[in-house]
Amino acid sequence: MKKSILLFVLVVASIKILAQSNPGKARISVEIDPSTFVFKGYAFHVRVQPKNSQHLLLGAGTYAMNFPDVLVNLNKNNKDMGWQVRLNQGYGLFGEYHFSDVNKKWFVGTQLAIQQYTIAQENTPGEADYTTMLAMALGGYTWQPFNVPIYFKFWGGMGYTTKIAGENTLGNSSYNIAPLLFFGALHVGYTF
Repeated sequence: MKKSILLFVLVVASIKILAQSNPGKARISVEIDPSTFVFKGYAFHVRVQPKNSQHLLLGAGTYAMNFPDVLVNLNKNNKDMGWQVRLNQGYGLFGEYHFSDVNKKWFVGTQLAIQQYTIAQENTPGEADYTTMLAMALGGYTWQPFNVPIYFKFWGGMGYTTKIAGENTLGNSSYNIAPLLFFGALHVGYTF
């Protein structure tokens, strides 16, 4: 995680230098999801508003976290089965359309991601790794208080996920990967 944070800081510093040296060009935003840090993870995102576009935002991100029991138990097939789930690494591409200016008010979007998980189960030795692909439709609201470049992005989405590699079985139990995924988050961002 230390390497990811250092890489993120270097990318942000480089983006800021580029943004300041190219006024009138594409605008760049960086975002984090603070809740992932609470769950022993991280989430770093970079977004680009193309030149001459008031509504389009494109980006990429990387994220990881331990799933709290409440998320694991949302799937009735995994409920109270003693599963511990770690999203080791996710890489996502994002596209957003903002109905007002970018990073202000309502928006809709999509996410395409590859996500690698590790699972373990109480009273079962070992662990297993598997990888999924995710396609998600999302929407939300961005609040930018006091006309400063800092914003808060509340979003939620529903996506389709499928296993593309690895094993989701330990001993005699299989961790159920539901094809439909519901997820929401709060991102905090800064626009250069």
